[in-house]
Amino acid sequence: MRLRTLGFACLALLLACTEQGGSSAIEAEVDRLLSEMTLEEKVAQMAGDSGLFRPEGERLWNAPGVERLGVPPLKLADGPRGLGTAVGATTFPVGMARGATWEPEMEERVGAAMGRELAAIGGNVLLAPTINILRHPSWGRSQETYGEDVEHLSQMGVAFVRGVQQYALANPKHYAANSIEDTRFEVDVTVDERTLREIYLAHFRAAVLEGGAASVMSAYNSVNGQFCGENQQLLREILKSDWGFDGFVLSDWVFGTQSTLGSALNGLDLEMPIAQVYGDDLLRAVRDGDVPESVIDEAVRRMVRKKLEFRLGEPNGLDESVLGSEEHLSLAREASVKGSVLLKNDAGSLPLSAGALTRIAVIGALSDVPNTGDDGSSDTQPSFVITPLQGIEEAAGDRVAIDHIGKDVLDAADLDVIEAADAAIVVTGLTAEDEGEGFIGAGDRVDLSLSNERTKLIQDVAAANARTVVVLEGGGAITMGDWLPDIEALLMVWYPGQMGGHAIADLLFGEANPSGKLPITFPTGLDQLPTFDNTSLEVTYDYFHGYRLLDRNGDMPEFPFGFGLSYTTFLVDNLVADRSEAGANQTVTFSVDVTNTGTVAGAEVVQLYVTYPGSAVERAERELKGFLKVELEPGETKTVEIEIPTRRLAYYDVSESSWVVEALEHAVHVGTSSRDLPLSTTLTVTSRAQVVP
Repeated sequence: MRLRTLGFACLALLLACTEQGGSSAIEAEVDRLLSEMTLEEKVAQMAGDSGLFRPEGERLWNAPGVERLGVPPLKLADGPRGLGTAVGATTFPVGMARGATWEPEMEERVGAAMGRELAAIGGNVLLAPTINILRHPSWGRSQETYGEDVEHLSQMGVAFVRGVQQYALANPKHYAANSIEDTRFEVDVTVDERTLREIYLAHFRAAVLEGGAASVMSAYNSVNGQFCGENQQLLREILKSDWGFDGFVLSDWVFGTQSTLGSALNGLDLEMPIAQVYGDDLLRAVRDGDVPESVIDEAVRRMVRKKLEFRLGEPNGLDESVLGSEEHLSLAREASVKGSVLLKNDAGSLPLSAGALTRIAVIGALSDVPNTGDDGSSDTQPSFVITPLQGIEEAAGDRVAIDHIGKDVLDAADLDVIEAADAAIVVTGLTAEDEGEGFIGAGDRVDLSLSNERTKLIQDVAAANARTVVVLEGGGAITMGDWLPDIEALLMVWYPGQMGGHAIADLLFGEANPSGKLPITFPTGLDQLPTFDNTSLEVTYDYFHGYRLLDRNGDMPEFPFGFGLSYTTFLVDNLVADRSEAGANQTVTFSVDVTNTGTVAGAEVVQLYVTYPGSAVERAERELKGFLKVELEPGETKTVEIEIPTRRLAYYDVSESSWVVEALEHAVHVGTSSRDLPLSTTLTVTSRAQVVP
């Protein structure tokens, strides 16, 4: 077995390096291997064989190869925030926190770290990233994705895929329109063609075509009457035909498949984690003539192709010392720092100056407990977690006394301690008991506010100490009108990973400067959002959600998409385009000068939005089309360039079944959030044309 596996890997490497570029040679080798496989061997590769629950001690799900031919198995593990089944693997901040960094380069490094740790334990498929659009913050798994915007989500997802695939196969999920937990196994989402293509599929397209994702996971729900695991339009027509995806599609676990014929004929290549509709049933369907053997060959071809391309089975030189390594822990801390968003900072309450403080009160039941996110399939098993209290105590050292009140219900003695402190830090928010994956976790979060107990905690502390700082944990938007006016500073840290306590302390004491920006809109209430129905089995998704919906309705959010404060100030100026007119398949470069006008180093995210006056269809008032994070020393100015291919200004024309760029004078706006866009110019596309976006 060992020699055959090595032989397959060495052959894969040889094929990848041929003068033919590898592609045709790999296809020839796939043909040869398929010709030597029996029907039984081929069908066996189309379903996992680990059982509904992995055997004791197994850290990876298994989908078999063909041992006698040296074709290695697929070895899979969850990974939205780290390897869930490997004790000691690095727990990174959740996807929403990393989305708040607005830094694809860093997300590529996070993906590479997770891929490296997976490869070190013998795995080769990481079940990540989660790139479902956040239609509504009540979704229980909002923490796993990057945000609400297609462009932002695409860039972050592509970066993660590229990082992972330095070491293993990435698996973007859940394809598609998956954004409800409590009814996720049964709900049918009705969505019109244009909305589907532009809002719910565009980021998957980017992950496949720009990121080169080797596999895709289908979702549990139905879309327009067909379950995603056997949805002809999603799998056959769009993914494999329109996009030319040459990888494989695997089902979501246990309830992700519904029927043998529907799944096989409509494009599901791999059923996980066991054969429920494949296996003997699929073998029988082929022998009875209900499923052509060519369908089986196609599915197996897709998996073997990727095994050859990624040289699975080849020794990778990694060992388990990379799990939770200093390098990866440092990266987790960096991601937490860069993803934390300073939402309020009245009177310059932050950063805290250790030299000017005598006592700090740290309050709240969440202040000294690990709180890294959902305990569903994205759960992890870190060897340790730095809590906020631990991070604050270490950063304060002997310079500042720390009074810890680790509860949410305060008594008179507690309030006396809080009143005597120079500053009060309340650590509160949400936990896995409030939100998470349905069926195995808490499910959806219909009420976006904090619990009454935690709301009163903040109010009581703020009444006792004017310098109250709230450190807020959670996976998505939280409404805060009842207590936001009472506090001086607010730092949203999401679920910050195992190094989160250190990152929080870095930010509170000014060792780091907040640079995170909201990847979602924080509304004032549910009335600003689309309907969230997690009880009906039929729902409809329309074109507008998030900042697009609030812009259309003229609503003012609590905090807008793209918003985030800093300990310094910035000026964006001098917006210049390299051309004012362009064709439908050209690229326009917009440059803007960014100056750090404050006294400390910091980073700003330049955001470019486009509007479409006179469009033939209803479009967003403005939509993000590009962004770039820039780091600046005090007084420093840098020129930032953002390239926009005009094809990305297209909409999906249902009547023509194609993407169309309109002949319009587009308005281009640049600034630092969706509601702070001081610079504007125009870009005229000279002629209407069908494009490939």
